[in-house]
Amino acid sequence: MMIDVLYFAWVRERIGLPRERVTTEAATVADLVAELIQREDRYAAAFAEVTALRVAVDQVLTGFDAPLSGAREVAFFPPMTGG
Repeated sequence: MMIDVLYFAWVRERIGLPRERVTTEAATVADLVAELIQREDRYAAAFAEVTALRVAVDQVLTGFDAPLSGAREVAFFPPMTGG
């Protein structure tokens, strides 16, 4: 399946892209992350601490165990702080 992957803040800085279209067989967000890490070192650096990341599937906050079946977009970003 084809899916748009969006990167925000320091995730975008480490990967060097704001977004990309990815062909994947991943069943879950965690599977997608595992595929991305295998691509290049820059992805491994960006996803080294997934506990420091939040994820949204089709603009709905979710966990890394979320299924990707039928998803069109996955976004990765650090937690937001208020103030």
